[in-house]
Amino acid sequence: METIHTIAWMKQVAQEARKNDRLLGLVPTMGALHDGHVSLIRRAQQECSPVVVSIFVNPTQFGPSEDFQKYPRPIESDRAVLEKIGVDYLFAPSAGEMYPSGFRTAVDVERLSERLEGRSRPGHFRGVATVVLKLFEIVQPRFAFFGRKDAQQVRIVQQMASDFNLDTEIVVCPIVREPDGLALSSRNAYLKPEDRRAATVLCRALDALRREVTGGEHDVARLLVALRQVVDAEQSVSLDYAEIVDAETFEPVVTLRRRCYVLLAARVGGTRLIDNALIEQEDDALRVTL
Repeated sequence: METIHTIAWMKQVAQEARKNDRLLGLVPTMGALHDGHVSLIRRAQQECSPVVVSIFVNPTQFGPSEDFQKYPRPIESDRAVLEKIGVDYLFAPSAGEMYPSGFRTAVDVERLSERLEGRSRPGHFRGVATVVLKLFEIVQPRFAFFGRKDAQQVRIVQQMASDFNLDTEIVVCPIVREPDGLALSSRNAYLKPEDRRAATVLCRALDALRREVTGGEHDVARLLVALRQVVDAEQSVSLDYAEIVDAETFEPVVTLRRRCYVLLAARVGGTRLIDNALIEQEDDALRVTL
């Protein structure tokens, strides 16, 4: 595996790959790699060669009271993970490389960025869209691989790619969960043992909603009541939001549609976690995928 720290070097490598008609794939990450990231990389390796994994803890997507300074940065263990699974290139630029002195431009994806995570974390999606556009321009991948756990982020990246007529196709991969249902996240490392146990309530709440849908309930208000009852029973968990939204617009729905998301965000102890379930039409029934 070759580790690349500069934009010029990364562009040169990417240009050489395209010149040789190679199908370049990108997996953007902020490091602290876990099995969820590994699943994205494995998918990329199935479809692309070479594969670039970027590790960049992007300062512009953190608010002033968020965890930028303490966000885990285990670069050596991350490098070992990537070496073990045979990644071709690690792109690990510095903040100064990505945002040099005089940098003034930002990307706003309107409407999609203003609700849910955008409301709870002002400016977050501006930082995400800006850094992803930069990565796409630097690497110019044919495919970029994202996890469905960050559903709103993925939808925003898809909209940006469409609006700017980018050649990169966004591949959305399933959520990877622990055996007890907790969605994998780098922030899980913050959880104390008692908080780790309590955090499973997010998946348990989504599963309770899934059972209601399977039983024929399609009214969103009643479904959210059932979901919130499960979360509220866990006293150490504070719900930020729970909504069911259209999968394209991320606007709330009143009754379940052909394709929508159930989205959750909550604080568990001092750690903020998100999770979701995807609802899709399957034959004459609705299927809920955690």
